[in-house]
Amino acid sequence: MELGLAIAVAVAFALTNGFHDAANAIATLVASRAAPPGPAVALAAAFNLLGAVVVGTAVASTIAGIVSVPGSGAVAVIGAGTLAATLWNIVTWRLGLPSSSAHALVGGLAGAAIVDAGVGAIRWGGLEGLHPVGLAGVLIALAVSPLLGLAFGFAFLRLDALALRRATRHVRRPIVGAEWAMSAALAFGHGANDGQKAMGVVGALLLADGRIDTFAVPLWTKLLCGGALTLGTALGGWRIIRTVGRRIFRLTSLGAFASQSASTAVVIPASLLGAPVSTTQVVASSVVGVGAGRRRARHVRWPVVEAIASAWVLTMPGAAALGAAILPLWRLA
Repeated sequence: MELGLAIAVAVAFALTNGFHDAANAIATLVASRAAPPGPAVALAAAFNLLGAVVVGTAVASTIAGIVSVPGSGAVAVIGAGTLAATLWNIVTWRLGLPSSSAHALVGGLAGAAIVDAGVGAIRWGGLEGLHPVGLAGVLIALAVSPLLGLAFGFAFLRLDALALRRATRHVRRPIVGAEWAMSAALAFGHGANDGQKAMGVVGALLLADGRIDTFAVPLWTKLLCGGALTLGTALGGWRIIRTVGRRIFRLTSLGAFASQSASTAVVIPASLLGAPVSTTQVVASSVVGVGAGRRRARHVRWPVVEAIASAWVLTMPGAAALGAAILPLWRLA
């Protein structure tokens, strides 16, 4: 009974993750008017699911290794932590803030684990080469990825503008086609990275309950979590699309393509390295980089950027507090 409830919460987390991050794969595509919402959602749905199923489980393994709680209490800790992340996602989605689902999950798991077994329940880890391990490794990945998104957004915009400096307006059609292709690649990368976060939770639950002997992600888990992530895009992502695609900086087709390229260049390699990153943070940072690359930093709506940054800073401690508060209630249920 408890295992089934915890798995259901993990699927709910994947759904709310779709509200936040999966929408970002098509935010700039829709905002630049390169595609209407319906076909853009269909594109994101197909490639999110494909990325979740096809790519390996390196990110899932990293997520599963953040906390170590002995005995049967592990299911309660993982379930409570994931529920905390899910509730945080719902609140920030209602506010239209592109919060980080990865930060929320890490915070929720850490808060519940510390209440259960103290700070010794946290696997601190670090980096093994370029592969993040434990909480410290995840935090490094989450800190570095937005900076890369910002830098790549600036650089790709400048390179694209230089390459097309003598182009006529007839070049818009190929740019729009390139936007479609890059949005598909970003959706694939998102499914590969964010889909694995919920998969890692389910795999850890199965291991803690003794259903499997070593950590693994069954095919049914990939399909279930990938499907929930995709459904979240269609049901709730539009609040975040408006914030990322329109409220930070007014994007042209060229700027949208640069943002998509920059985000894809961060998210897909991170997935292969097993680094959990926030697609929300990467895409939002790349949009700011595009604004700076156009030498129109003054046109970036900095109050919106500050509100997003505040949500990022508050997410991990807020979710940790929720996880700590939910664990005793979970055990009473």
